[in-house]
Amino acid sequence: MEPTPEQSPHHAYPDHWEADVVLRDGGTARIRPITTDDAERLVSFYEQVSDESKYYRFFAPYPRLSDRDVHRFTHHDYVDRVGLAVTIGGEFIGTVRYDRINDQGRPASAPADEAEVAFLVQDAHQGRGVASALLEHIAAVARERGIRRFAAEVLPANNKMIKVFRDGGYTQRRSFEDGSVHLTLDLEPTEKSLAVQRGREQRAEARSVQRLLAPGSVAVIGTGRTPGGVGRTVLRNLLASGYTGRTYAVNRAFDEGLATLDGVPAHCSLGEIDEQVDLAVIAVPAHRVPEAVADCGEHGVQGLVVLSAGYAERGAEGRELQRELVRQARSYGMRIIGPNAFGIINTAESVRLNASLAPESPARGRIGLFTQSGAIGIALLSGLHRRGAGLSSFISAGNRADVSGNDFLQYSFEDPDTDVALLYLESLGNPRKFNRLARRTAAVKPVVVVKGARHSGSTPPGHAVPVSRIPDATVSALMRQAGVIRVDTVTEMVDAGLLLAGQPLPAGPRVAILGNSESLGLLTYDACLAEGLRPRPPIDLTTAASPQDFRDALAEALADGTCDAVIVTAIPWVGENGEAETGDGQVLAAALHKAVAGGSAKPVAVVHVEIGGLAEALAAASSTAAPRPRTVTPAADRPQAATTPSTGPARSPAPATPTAPEAGPAPEAPTTPPVRPGPGSPADPKAGPAPEAATGPGRIPAYPAAERAVRALAEAVKYAQWRRQAAVPGKIPEFLDDTIDEPGAAALIEAQLATAPDPRGRPLTHDEARELLGRYGIAVRPTLPAPDPGAAVAAAGRLGYPVALKTTAPHLRHRADLGGVRLDIADEEALRRAYGELTDLLGKPAELLPVVQAMAPRGVDTVVRASIDAAAGAVLSFGLAGAPSELLGDTAHRLVPATDRDAAELIRSIRAAPVLFGWRGSAPVDTAALEELLLRLSRLVDDHPEVVSVALEPVVVAPHGLTVLGASVRLAPPPARSDLGPRRLPNY
Repeated sequence: MEPTPEQSPHHAYPDHWEADVVLRDGGTARIRPITTDDAERLVSFYEQVSDESKYYRFFAPYPRLSDRDVHRFTHHDYVDRVGLAVTIGGEFIGTVRYDRINDQGRPASAPADEAEVAFLVQDAHQGRGVASALLEHIAAVARERGIRRFAAEVLPANNKMIKVFRDGGYTQRRSFEDGSVHLTLDLEPTEKSLAVQRGREQRAEARSVQRLLAPGSVAVIGTGRTPGGVGRTVLRNLLASGYTGRTYAVNRAFDEGLATLDGVPAHCSLGEIDEQVDLAVIAVPAHRVPEAVADCGEHGVQGLVVLSAGYAERGAEGRELQRELVRQARSYGMRIIGPNAFGIINTAESVRLNASLAPESPARGRIGLFTQSGAIGIALLSGLHRRGAGLSSFISAGNRADVSGNDFLQYSFEDPDTDVALLYLESLGNPRKFNRLARRTAAVKPVVVVKGARHSGSTPPGHAVPVSRIPDATVSALMRQAGVIRVDTVTEMVDAGLLLAGQPLPAGPRVAILGNSESLGLLTYDACLAEGLRPRPPIDLTTAASPQDFRDALAEALADGTCDAVIVTAIPWVGENGEAETGDGQVLAAALHKAVAGGSAKPVAVVHVEIGGLAEALAAASSTAAPRPRTVTPAADRPQAATTPSTGPARSPAPATPTAPEAGPAPEAPTTPPVRPGPGSPADPKAGPAPEAATGPGRIPAYPAAERAVRALAEAVKYAQWRRQAAVPGKIPEFLDDTIDEPGAAALIEAQLATAPDPRGRPLTHDEARELLGRYGIAVRPTLPAPDPGAAVAAAGRLGYPVALKTTAPHLRHRADLGGVRLDIADEEALRRAYGELTDLLGKPAELLPVVQAMAPRGVDTVVRASIDAAAGAVLSFGLAGAPSELLGDTAHRLVPATDRDAAELIRSIRAAPVLFGWRGSAPVDTAALEELLLRLSRLVDDHPEVVSVALEPVVVAPHGLTVLGASVRLAPPPARSDLGPRRLPNY
């Protein structure tokens, strides 16, 4: 919305304050600045507010706004006087304003840093979190305009408003003056306010997805009059799935006399339906979608699944149509799955929703599946069905214009019916948020991700996302830091999902292998070694082994305290006539089920070759199988008996959080959801048997190849280890605070940026970089320029022999293999000789820019870097120096801020790490000093986002201490941090 000429040209309309937000009940609303065009909207809004709410706002009966009031509340300078409104369908449902004041409470301008704030929310929308969202946004606006405190006068009886202020998490002071409560809020974000904000965001976004997956009624818009077509197919699938809600067929071309279609009410428009419609599935051509969306919005539909194509996947024109579609839907408070979506599925017994193009609903299970591709969605549904696996929910988001993988993670975190979340992603709209949500979700249940379109420049045409310059290997490392199980193919995703959904997590990497084929056992053994597991020698039961022999061997392995997991290998039995007997799969499956029926704490997987019926029988839960225990026991403390509780991490799904009233309990962000005892568990002795499902405790995953089973088990081992470590998070050592001059570094950065007219920033000189790094205790060995041999000799005299002579030309920097470095120069004669050799070989001194540096103690050359990516955030990297490491991509990465555990893992996670720890008899280097350097650099870029790039190369790590020989630093205005501002939905 554009400002009118009456508004000050010096304070243009701040369109960056506009935002779409998800409210507490899962609906959306738009927050925007109030303009002079809003006079009629404001008057209409005020007329719908109750007398009681008006009294709380103005401390007196105030039935209507005067013309003067309307002018005052719609004319702002967007600096000292600001008003924001929350709108749905273009109409106001809530407002907030601030007026800057001085110490005496009178109107003021900067540098006054306090403002009086007041809210008003329509009674019909109170309890939806409107005021809480407005407080976040008006506080961010105030901070942008130099306001540091809010003052508010609230009547004591206005408990809802008092709780809004109290629950915001800001530092506040309260007093009682002249019959009202005087509140003062410090607007600087705190850990508590950020936790509150993210907690509200999580509950709201989870609820918005829940509304889509569990609607009370569904209308299919665009249902064909004849069999076939997208709309008619969705209607048929809805009916076939046994959907428990009300279903309607809608098509404006229906004949007036048509009352039903396929047994459901048929209508020409939503307006003809007397009851509330919660979800609309839109299957009409793209040019008719806006009409359908408007019809939905005007009749209170809560969410949309748009199957129609013809949007961003068609190019720039389609991308603009897609953006307009999202704007239109959100203006009515609706969220969208799609466009170009495949549909959604919810197998919960109380819902049984199949609003998709999948002809057959999957069985009920404990796996939640999200995909950004319809074709991949079809393949995954088919693959899970073939393996006897079931789903709890399925979302195919198509172009992912609104509901994304982040929303699915918010939902999965709370969903009590989901034990494992599988995601096929082709783009990450908000990588920072994804890593944060994935880390929290992975702490309670596994998250398995396949990332398509991994290479630069191959983002799917339907996805408009921020540009990220970090390579895919870095993305993978950051995902694993967050606990995400990153796999390469959808087949590996299904393999891992089956194991994680049906088996307890392993306590360690020790694997027992048993079976009736020595060769298959050896293949499994080799695969375990290749994946970093610790297999025991395979137990060959011989080809004559009976199902009872398998049962006894498996029971013995499960009782053995020297292994953490068991892989069973099986080939068909050979009959007396020499033919393979492939029909005994059910018998073998029954024997294996009986072996694990005692509630084993160890995962079991089966590798089989052409045994008919085995995979299907293993996927079915044994009727006598007790639930597998899922408690957490540190590996070091685990008991050795097989009847003890599981040593693997627990999966503790939480019940869905109910919608709380506006004045509910303080919404602290949870770190883990509450534990829900499983049916039949000791905590629930009266519970009946678990409902039938195709994945869950007691189901043993089967694999047609040893490599696939072992790879899935290896991922489970690494994830279990991450879970154990995440239970006790690392820390940022406090001792660093005594050696860090944060204000001094800030002053240096400000001064350097002030001299750089280029908004892209500037690189620091060697001396400037040394000074800045020195403020954080990072000492860089000085270098002296050597433009000629005499200057080189003079420099060596100042530094002291022995010295190094090296070039600093960009094309030769850090390239010792090209001959641009001479080390251990002991005297003047050797220095002059080296200088001559260097210039004769590589060029003139003016081209080489040679420098002299004092020699450092011998050690291992390493490289430490930190950089800020606009999409992913600040990343800390480590590797060994030299071409081999660079060519092999042997570099480790962690997100900033790094903890002591992150630093320790960083230097140990590269493949060349043994070089640091005494490889082949060499002396181990001082890794403690290296970890401290990493922590100091992490702290620097975290404290000062203007430091957008740092490279320390080389860092020579000796047996005692280290030396930073080279450093480059680049400063620039920091990129915007969308994850630190108030809640808002992304606009792609």
